[in-house]
Amino acid sequence: MEAFIQSVGAYAPPRRMSNNELAQLVDTSDEWIYSHTGISFRHIADESEAASDLAIPAARKALEAAGLAASELDLVIVATSTPDYVGLPSTACVVQDGIGATKAGAMDVMAVCTGFVYALETARAFVRSGSARHVLVAGTEVYSKIMNWSDRNTCVLFGDGAGAVIVSPVHDDAAPSRILDSILRSDGNGATALMRPCGGTRSAYVPGQTPESELALQMDGRRVYIFAVRAVVDTITEILERNNLRFEDVRYFVPHQANRRIIEAAAKRVGIPIDRFYLNMHEYANTSAASIPLALDEMNTKELLERGDLIVTIGFGAGLTYGANLVAW
Repeated sequence: MEAFIQSVGAYAPPRRMSNNELAQLVDTSDEWIYSHTGISFRHIADESEAASDLAIPAARKALEAAGLAASELDLVIVATSTPDYVGLPSTACVVQDGIGATKAGAMDVMAVCTGFVYALETARAFVRSGSARHVLVAGTEVYSKIMNWSDRNTCVLFGDGAGAVIVSPVHDDAAPSRILDSILRSDGNGATALMRPCGGTRSAYVPGQTPESELALQMDGRRVYIFAVRAVVDTITEILERNNLRFEDVRYFVPHQANRRIIEAAAKRVGIPIDRFYLNMHEYANTSAASIPLALDEMNTKELLERGDLIVTIGFGAGLTYGANLVAW
């Protein structure tokens, strides 16, 4: 039994922060941010909103588009690195309850910016094995809650948002839509390049002793850039070669929306025109596990894809993790 993406939905908080507004908080400018990243805006969650609060409306939109009731879901998978709670309970359980998926199992996937790629392949495996029929896969992040807003090397890069897809079985062998292949990779040797140092069991938070900055995201920008370019090149090359495809066969490459310079450098190395990559980080910035489904929803809304079009999603991020999905839309 093959699996396909039946529908997609997304949600971004209404508050839209411009580079000029951000420049009032840290020593930066609209020109510097855009020229170095391709980012102009980011959406910021309300103080009361957690990751599940963004995932629930995205999930409801995906369910509505699929014509499914939440009670028909067998599994809810949430990819997030900014969960509602640390460790437990899973954000997926909160989402499952919030949408009324009363017959579904629920679990989180924590592969950070590659989270959606990992979660989509996990859903595909459940459907192909027959263990589940309809699986909700959501990527949701509220990075505004874990940022050091005085660190201009990181705070200019991230935003909040959520996207979701419904993965279901293919009943007609002649139907063009299906998830064809995936690559999942990791390089734990680079774990410290992008991390939140304190708050876990490796380095617990100690009231009155732990500096607040140690609870926020920290990044070795140069190290992450070098890794990310290599990851995009390697995953695209491998997934095309093992499926006997040329880049001309792919309608769009949909990368994690981290930084335009990363995608431009990778596109140049792999020999693919930059206009074959769908980019929307100018509006949303880096939304980690939410960035790919946010892009897919935007592409779907703009009617850029037809059933059967080949797309390649590419993720790369903390862990270090990276990977790709080959999808016939």
